[in-house]
Amino acid sequence: MTDSPASEPATLERPEVSGLSYEQARDELVRVVSELEQGGATLEQSIALWERGEALARRCEEWLLGAKARLDAARSAVTDDGSAS
Repeated sequence: MTDSPASEPATLERPEVSGLSYEQARDELVRVVSELEQGGATLEQSIALWERGEALARRCEEWLLGAKARLDAARSAVTDDGSAS
């Protein structure tokens, strides 16, 4: 039967998404998308990959929103200090 643990996609054995850096999440997301595009996974594997991809995309978005907030805060601090405008 093809649903044995050995046939599970490697991406399902990856660490928890919340602990990934932006680069790790982005790189794994690229791998997940590539694996889905190849089309060789079972329906269950495809669903699991899709769910993992959604979680990875959310993690990337969290990092990017956090980076934007930090940049906005830094710009605001410079502007508030009158050092630059």
